[in-house]
Amino acid sequence: MSNAIVWFRADLRLADNPALSAALEAGHAVIPVYVVDEAKAEIRPLGTAAVCWLHQSLQALDAALRSRGSRLVLLRGPAERVIDELATRCQAEAVYWNRLYDRGTRDRDARLKQTLLARGVRVQSFKAGLLVEPWEVQTKSGMPFKVFTPFWRACRSQAKPGRPLDAPARLPRLADSAAGEPLATLLHRKTASGLGVHSTPGEAGAMDRLSSFLDDGLEPYHAHRDVPALDGTSRLSPHLALGELSPRQIWHAVTTRRPSPAGEKFLSEIGWREFAYNLLFHVGDLDRCNMRPEFDGLPWLDHPELIEAWQQGRTGYPIVDAGMRQLLATGWMHNRVRMITASFLTKHLLTDWRVGERWFWDRLVDADPANNPVGWQWVAGSGADAAPFFRIFNPVLQGEKFDPDGTYVKQWLPELACLPAKSIHRPWAVDPPLSPQRYPQPIVDHAAARERALDAFAGLKRRPPRSP
Repeated sequence: MSNAIVWFRADLRLADNPALSAALEAGHAVIPVYVVDEAKAEIRPLGTAAVCWLHQSLQALDAALRSRGSRLVLLRGPAERVIDELATRCQAEAVYWNRLYDRGTRDRDARLKQTLLARGVRVQSFKAGLLVEPWEVQTKSGMPFKVFTPFWRACRSQAKPGRPLDAPARLPRLADSAAGEPLATLLHRKTASGLGVHSTPGEAGAMDRLSSFLDDGLEPYHAHRDVPALDGTSRLSPHLALGELSPRQIWHAVTTRRPSPAGEKFLSEIGWREFAYNLLFHVGDLDRCNMRPEFDGLPWLDHPELIEAWQQGRTGYPIVDAGMRQLLATGWMHNRVRMITASFLTKHLLTDWRVGERWFWDRLVDADPANNPVGWQWVAGSGADAAPFFRIFNPVLQGEKFDPDGTYVKQWLPELACLPAKSIHRPWAVDPPLSPQRYPQPIVDHAAARERALDAFAGLKRRPPRSP
C-alpha cells in the first residue's frame, strides 16, 4: 500500500473531509499531518484564545484517529519545507489537502504544489470549508459580488450542496517513518479557564453543539439571536473556524428538517460567512486595508488609555463593558454585542477599526481570517455592503433594547447587580452616585462623541471602492 499525506489545516474533522476520503478511496496508507507553520511572514498566525482551542481540538482529532488505528503526526516549521521533507522521508506518492482562501496561504500552497510535482509527487486539493467556491459565483458581467443579498441569491440558485461524506470506520496503520512531536511541546498554550464556555473543542463537540442547537435553538433563533442574556445563537463559530464541522454538514442538517423562517434566517448567516470568504479571496488584505479607500483619509485618534479602558471593559457604558469582559473571560462574545463594542471603539473613540480587529483576533476562540475583518469593516463603514458610517449605536439605547432587565450586564458586571433595571444602563445617573472605584464614569459623552465622528466622516472625499 503506497503512502499519501493528508495535510490537516482548518479542517480538523474526519467526517465530510474530502481530502481524507479521496486518499482512502485511492487505496493509500494515509499519513495524517498537522503543521504548526512558523513561516509567518505571509500567513497570519492564530491568536492566543484560538491557540487554546486549537490545542484541545488537535487532542480530539488525534484521539479520533487513534480509535481508528492511526494517529496524528504533529510537526513544526515552515510548512513548505516540512511537508516536502515528510513526503521524501515517507516516500509518499501523493499529498492531499483541503483548500484555504487567504492570499498568503494560496501563494504558499501553489509553491509547494510545484515543488512536489517536480519530484513526481501528486497533489490534490478540495473544497471543504465553503458551500460555494469564490470563483463559482459571479455577477452577470463576470465580476465578484460586492453586496451580500444578490451574492446569496446567486448562491441559492446553484445546485444544492451534496450529502456530507461519512467518517472512515478504520484507517491503515501509520508508517514508522512518520514521526512527529508531542502536542504539549508543539503549542505554547496559555491557561485560559472558561474559554469556549458552552462548547467542547473537537469534532464530537461540534456535532453535539449542532444537534443541541437544532433541537432547542433553531425555531426561536430569529427571536432570540439578538438577546445576549439568552443562549439564542448557535455557538458554532469556533467549530467552523477550525473546521471541526463543515458548512455542508450544517446545511444538510438544517434543510433536512421541516422548512421554517428560522431555518432560512440561520442559513443566511452561513451565507454571510460565504460572502466574507468571497471578499477575502478576491480582495486579499481585509485585515489591513479599507475596502472603501476614502477611509484611508479618516483622522483616527490614538488615545492608548481609552483603548485600554475599552479592552478591559471599563468604559462606563455597561453593555459595552459587559461584552468586553465576556470576551476576556470566555474567548467569545455575543454577536449583537460585538457590533455595539465595535461601533463604540470606531465611532465614540474614533479609533482605527484595525486596532479592534487585532484585539478580537487575539482574544476570540472563533477568530476567523474572513469573518473578523469583514465584520469590523462592516461596522466601521469602510467595507463592502457596510453599515453607513453615520449609523452610530447609542450604547444606552442598545442596552435598554436588547438587555432590558440588565440580566446580561449583571452577569458580567457584578458591581452593578444591585441596580434596578431602569438604571442598569445609566449607572452614572443613580442617586447616590457610584464611586469611580466601584464603576467608572463614561470615558466619553455619547452626544459629543457622535458629533465628532460625524464631522470626521463628513470631511472624507468620496472615492471608488477597491475592486475585488
